[in-house]
This record gives sequence, structure tokens and C-alpha cells, in this order.
Amino acid sequence: MTNSLRVFIILICSLYFALNVTATTIRCTNAEYANEKLTFYAFADPISNNNKVAFTLQFNSAGTSQASIQIDEPVFTFSEFGIYRGMLLVEPGKTIDLKLPPLKKKSFADQKNPYFQPISFWIYTNNGEMLNDKISRFEQKLNELTDKDFNALYFQQSETAFNRLKAGINEAFPEKGPESFELHKKLRLQLIEADIFRMSPEDYSAIFQSISPEFWEQQSFKTLFDKTFDKQLSFSAKAIGGAKVSAAVAGENINALLDFIAEKYKLSGTMADLVLLKMLHDGFYSKEFPVKAIKNMIAGKHFTGNRETKIREAAKNVAAKIAFLEKGSQAPAICLSNINGKKLCTNDSQEKFKYLVFADVETVICQEHLKYLSRLNELFNKNLEIFVVLRNTDRAGIDSFFNENKVPATILIDTENAAIEEYKVRSFPQCFLLNEKHQVVFDDAKAPLNGFEQQFGTWLRNELFMRQRNQAR
Repeated sequence: MTNSLRVFIILICSLYFALNVTATTIRCTNAEYANEKLTFYAFADPISNNNKVAFTLQFNSAGTSQASIQIDEPVFTFSEFGIYRGMLLVEPGKTIDLKLPPLKKKSFADQKNPYFQPISFWIYTNNGEMLNDKISRFEQKLNELTDKDFNALYFQQSETAFNRLKAGINEAFPEKGPESFELHKKLRLQLIEADIFRMSPEDYSAIFQSISPEFWEQQSFKTLFDKTFDKQLSFSAKAIGGAKVSAAVAGENINALLDFIAEKYKLSGTMADLVLLKMLHDGFYSKEFPVKAIKNMIAGKHFTGNRETKIREAAKNVAAKIAFLEKGSQAPAICLSNINGKKLCTNDSQEKFKYLVFADVETVICQEHLKYLSRLNELFNKNLEIFVVLRNTDRAGIDSFFNENKVPATILIDTENAAIEEYKVRSFPQCFLLNEKHQVVFDDAKAPLNGFEQQFGTWLRNELFMRQRNQAR
């Protein structure tokens, strides 16, 4: 084949792809949301729990906003705003007018509660004619039927009650809908059946075999997939005959693990690859298997060279996730304004170890931890530089606390929660210890009042001793 012919074929393929990727417009007008910004995310893959920005609605002073997204298949998106988690299945080539609920911000208690869960709902659109509206009506009907027979379903495990629920759904939705809707319906009913009858994963796992990769990032798939295969590698390794599973992981024997998945879950091909990647991801965090073996398998050609694009993407995301902020990895620099408005970075100097304390100064527990930094400074001042990264809050409260308590640290204010999100901080305080080169020292650095003094003190003595001995050689 000549080079000119190759170029021609590539151009034709590119044009075909471009013609099949259709712009979708998302619009909303709601005066209550004036000057608000709603960022809608999509799942980066079904496993890593990472999200990617799908589109952003920036409302003007009149409460009007518009965005567009280029897609060639339905894409599940969601946005958390105020007390809500709004879900939206975006269809290609459509103009979608969103109908948002009255804006209700989080209360002070909600903001400080690490276990706060937003109210999830499917956003109404247009005149109720979109795919998203049909899913919303389905969810309402499913909740209605479930609540009506709750005791019979979940306490008595009545098969008659479950059949009655399915009949009610079929009566409410007699006509076959779009493929995305039918899959949502199928997976949601399977999830309820599995919960009601306490089914084992292998009792229904074959349902996944026929699901195309284009649906892997939808909410209903991810929910059932997570429930079915969560921690299954650890569970199987502890079961009778589980030594074979443990040996296959330790020996990096992917073929043996795929045979195990085929036998137990009745899955093969691309879906078996996805299940194996999920198992390796969970197995890594269980700390029950050789870390190096799991990393090698995830980084191996079976996943990174997989014929399915979504498998390759998921493997790449999982590999990056398990390496992020692990011991010895390079931690991202944090560049924020200090309490006086001067921009500083945590990697400005390479003279001392760096103790990063992510805190919320409005909580009593964080205040006590921050006060104890004076003691840590007394003990380790020659070797340790302390940074406090504050969750953005009322500036008067920040100034009042630090004026009253002379905390010996560089105080950085994360006004946009950018560093908090990048470091994946879920609760406060959360701490990290870095060396002079901004590399992670501990997998789990203790908080000031939870034993950091002993943890760092013991490690520092050994580290300085080893450095002196190496210099003497």
C-alpha cells in the first residue's frame, strides 16, 4: 500500500468519525442559580473511581447558561451542587433544557460532616420527553413499588412480592425503550433482586457478559458491577481452594486468573478482562497480596495492549491511582496564598522535611491538632518544615484563630479546594510527610495528636544515622 493511499484512508476514517460525533447542547435558565457554576462529571472508567469533566454550566447574572459536548453515544454525567447530586444521561445530537430544583446550599453542619451524602435525583429536562426523563420516571415507579412491599421484599424475601414488583414495572413501561433505558431497567432490577434474595455474585454475574463497553460508564452498570465484584479477589483467596487464587496473583499468572473468572462467574473475553482489572485494583488496597505482582500485571501488555480501548484506559487510570502519593512517589507541589496574601509553594526550598497538614480551622478537633504543632516545632525545628493547608472558610474565623494561637507553620488557604481535591483529602485533619525533594516518606503519616511525634522521631533518628554512615564511607 502506497503512502498516499494510507493517508487517503486515514482522512476518510477521520471524516467518518467526525460526522458521527454530534454536538449536544445543554441549556438552563433559573434565576436562583445566578452566577453559580455547575460542573458535570463523567466516570473516567468503571474501576478507578476517577472522574473527568464532561461540561460546565456557568450561569450569568440573569441565571442563564449554556454548554455543548461532542459525543457519539449516550454519556452518563452528574453534578454535585448544594445538597444535591443531579444525574443526567446526555444524548448525542440533542438540545437539552434542564429543570433544576430550588437551590439549597449545604448547612454549616453538612459542610463539616465527612459522611454527608447529597440527595441523588435524575434531572428533569425539556417537556419530559428525553431519555433522562424516562429513567427518572422509572426510578420513581421503582421506589414506589419497593416502598409499598418493603417488608415482604426485604424481610420475608417473598418471590411473589418481587414478581409483583416486576409486573408493576412492565405495566408502567410496556413499550420497549432505547437501549440505554432497557439496560438501566435490567440492571436496576437485578440489583434489587440480588439484595432481596441475598444472592452470591456468581448467581447472577453472567448478566454482564453481553453488555457492550459503550455502557460501562453508566451509573446502573457501575453500581451493580461494584456490588458484584467488590473485594472478590480477597474473598476468593480466603475461601476453600483459595490458595490457587493467591498463587496465581503471586505468580502473575493472568491466564490462571482468567480461567478462575470464567469458571466462577461465567465470564470471558473483554468482560473477564474488566473483572480481573477490578479484582486487582481491590486486591492492591486490601494489602493481602504482593503489591509488586499486582502492579506488574496491571502494567503488563494484557491490559495496556488490550484490544478494547476502555480496558486500556482503565488500566492506565488504575496504574496512576495506585502509584499516586505512595511511599517514594513525587508529591505534587502546592502553590497557594498564605494568610497574608503572598503566594508560596511547598517545594520552594529543599532544606528540610515537609509536614503537610490539611485542616479545617472551624472544627474543634482540627484546632487542637494545630495547637500541638508548637510541640512538634520545638522537637524537630532543625529538620522539619510545617505547612498547614486550610479548607476555605470564613476569613474572620481564620484570622481570629491564628492571631490567638501562634502556630509555627506556613499557613496556606485553599480557596478553591484545588489542593484538597488533588491530594484526595476526604476528612480533616489529613497529613503527609515529604522529604527534601518533595517525595512521600510514609504511606500513612500520622496527625499531630495521633502519634506523628513518635512516628517521625523514630524514623528521623534512623534516617540521619544512615545518612551519616553513608557519608563516612
